[in-house]
Amino acid sequence: MRTFFPSDSCKESQLNGFNPQSWLQVERGKLPKLSSLYSSSSSKESFIKVPEPSILPYYKPADYVGVLAQIHEELESCPVQKRSGLYLLQFQIFRGLGEAKLMRRSLRKAWQKASSVHEKLVFGAWLRYEKQGEELISDLLANCDKCAQEFGPVDIASQFQTDRNVGSHETVLMSGNQIPGHVAFRIGEEKIVCDRHRIAALSAPFHAMLNGFFMESLCEEIDLSENNISPSGMRVISEFSVTGSLNEVPPNLLLEILVFANKFCCENLKDVCDRKLASLVSSREDAIELMEYAFEENSPVLAASCLQVFLHELPDCLNDNQVVKLFCDADRRQRSIMVGLASFSLYCLLTEVAMNLDPQSDTIVSFLEQLIDSAETDRQRLLAFHQLGCVRFLRKEYEEAERLFEAAVNAGHTYSIAGLARLGYIKGHKRSSYEKLSSVISSFTPLGWMYQERSLYCEGDKKWEDLVKATTLDPTLTYPYMYRAASLMMKQNVEDALAEINRVLGFKLALECLELRFCLYLAQENYQKAICDVQAILTLSPNYRMFEGRVAALHLRTLVREHIENWTTADFWLQLYDRWSSVDDIGSLSVIYQMLESDAPKGVLYFRQSLLLLRLNCPEAAMRSLQLARQHASTDHECLVYEGWILYDTGHCEEGLRKAEESIQIKRSFEAFFLKAYALADSSQDPSCSSTVVSLLEDALRCPSDRLRKGQALNNLGSVYVDCGKLDLAADCYINALKIRHTRAHQGLARVHFLRNEKVAAYEEMGKLIEKAQNNASAYEKRSEYCDRELTKADLETVTKLDPLRVYPYRYRAAVLMDSHKEKEAIEELSRAIAFKADLHLLHLRAAFHEHVGDVLGALRDCRAALSVDPNDQEMLDLHSRVYSSHEP
Repeated sequence: MRTFFPSDSCKESQLNGFNPQSWLQVERGKLPKLSSLYSSSSSKESFIKVPEPSILPYYKPADYVGVLAQIHEELESCPVQKRSGLYLLQFQIFRGLGEAKLMRRSLRKAWQKASSVHEKLVFGAWLRYEKQGEELISDLLANCDKCAQEFGPVDIASQFQTDRNVGSHETVLMSGNQIPGHVAFRIGEEKIVCDRHRIAALSAPFHAMLNGFFMESLCEEIDLSENNISPSGMRVISEFSVTGSLNEVPPNLLLEILVFANKFCCENLKDVCDRKLASLVSSREDAIELMEYAFEENSPVLAASCLQVFLHELPDCLNDNQVVKLFCDADRRQRSIMVGLASFSLYCLLTEVAMNLDPQSDTIVSFLEQLIDSAETDRQRLLAFHQLGCVRFLRKEYEEAERLFEAAVNAGHTYSIAGLARLGYIKGHKRSSYEKLSSVISSFTPLGWMYQERSLYCEGDKKWEDLVKATTLDPTLTYPYMYRAASLMMKQNVEDALAEINRVLGFKLALECLELRFCLYLAQENYQKAICDVQAILTLSPNYRMFEGRVAALHLRTLVREHIENWTTADFWLQLYDRWSSVDDIGSLSVIYQMLESDAPKGVLYFRQSLLLLRLNCPEAAMRSLQLARQHASTDHECLVYEGWILYDTGHCEEGLRKAEESIQIKRSFEAFFLKAYALADSSQDPSCSSTVVSLLEDALRCPSDRLRKGQALNNLGSVYVDCGKLDLAADCYINALKIRHTRAHQGLARVHFLRNEKVAAYEEMGKLIEKAQNNASAYEKRSEYCDRELTKADLETVTKLDPLRVYPYRYRAAVLMDSHKEKEAIEELSRAIAFKADLHLLHLRAAFHEHVGDVLGALRDCRAALSVDPNDQEMLDLHSRVYSSHEP
């Protein structure tokens, strides 16, 4: 769910004093002095006040490692029909942790392990929904003769078993009477002559009527006029009784026969009608009409076919009131017909889609009520209760929200207490809300969100202390940084406020943090830096709206732009070169945003933009930029290069390599050779391919390009030479890259020094990179390898301060503690990071430490959680096997 869930209490206090009209009314976009925006301290305070943190509609267990381990254990022994549901639950946990890649992998596993056509439909549709915007990739793969339609239409009928013995009845003659061989059915003025024994074999009721102790068994003519079957329909039924098949029957007649077959319990006839109708569903209109028949006549194949059409058209079909009504009004029997045992999974998907469309709609409420009714386990129920509680809270339906949050808590969802505390605060029970969170903190291993939530119900030093603690326990939470930055700004500590918000932006490119920094720069009247941030925002989210959605970021950018000096094309390239060289990725994004308004070639610029976005860990935005690069390519050979990168970045390395070769055949260019070298180095396991990669990079360097890209090629060439042991050639490459200000080459040159046993020189070389680069956490981490233990510890502490998401420092410190026989402290160091980051290496090391100290259950738990993160890691599988064997009685 991508939707932002603001808290209700925050809506009463967010930025109320800032009036965007003061921006919009400025003639020709000229901004007034910021002081005119707030003439009093109170309005200034509201200008920089930040919203309270959202109550997230996610499953956030107090001990996610334990829950992941439990799911993994259940997956080892559960029936096959339970596996997809467990992977769905795993998906929900990874969502609560913000682990996008792991979320998608869990969804894919749920689809792969689907035990029914319904699960296959639901999870296939979910994966397709998650891949919105990636249609180009499918087209490119199709052009490469590789099918990418893995989540395409399913042959529904083939997925349902056929039991041809059902409904077949032996003829039992009535004693003492001679039963005629034929029977005529009168329908209106027409008579249809049928084989009595064939018709009797269609179902038990017909068998009893025609061969049993009923008067009809002696009749040669039976009136069926009152049974809603036409003469044409009866003729088809007669033919079916002989041939067992239906040929070229019109849809309306099939529906008539389906109703008749269901009434007279003709199971084979009904099944064939069901399948025949299912094959005819081709549009949403068909599906809407036929789903009603499927419900009435209990036709699961037809219902599944209609469901497939609806799911294939997500999210658009949820704008159709008839489709929504079908999903919302379905009772348990109808849900069983439509989606079998996958009802909970279906409504999880529908909830996801509806939440992204409108998180306050009546539709989302109805879907979540269906989700609650479909839940079979406590874990499913707590998720459904919590999500509906969030929606009710957003709709200000506080009594219902309270009931739902309480139900979620009772089912075991500790995080829902945050919702209860917010509701208590709204009712004026601030002290009670504070105590609720205090009780949670004392009852569980404390987590960052617990202190963050408690901070909302206290003031002054207590609030500040709770927010500091929240950041210590979970540095990924943005609200504490934003609150501290705003508070420091109130006290006129502008530099401290900027330093605080820069702490989080150094490792997490959060739009709300960029927006706050934009405000801080405006307060300084530093328009150059303000426009840098708003242009970065627009690069990431072109339709972003600021100040509670009241002002389009694009409009603010236009107004601030009036205060910025105009640059020439040469100025733009110099600015980009300067920022790229200083590893200022946000600054580089901003320059490229402005360059895209000029006459500069847009394909090249969008490509550079995609490279920056990948470095900033924004893969979706990077792919969007790469597709725009392809769209704006000025030549065929340039277009092929961008297509190659699109394929490579989505895991289709061989196809990307082929695109590079096609581009080279048209024209030898730097980017084509660079792509081919990059893809070949990644895809080939043959050590001898190094010489080919070297040759390709040398070819690239002979082609025209700018210094930014040539510096990257020299850097890559140096890395290949290092891997081949050619240190002198590597050093030459790195030195030449540094001559054209490719700053990252310092790291490669440091590696050469280290391999030559020049450890001091390596340390000093990394120091040069640290000095030049604005984003330098990785440089500190790399430098830590080239110094003694104390300096290493200092560098790694700096890494954790700059980017707490980097896991190596935690592992190193834990290993040092373990070597010093401080086992408890070593495990605590790893637990500190595991609390907010589900990382294979952290869990692996902690499992090994647990095994070392004899905590077999702790080791087994961490092994299982780690295998939930990466089920194919061989070292983890070996450790799990060893620990499990030692645990067996």
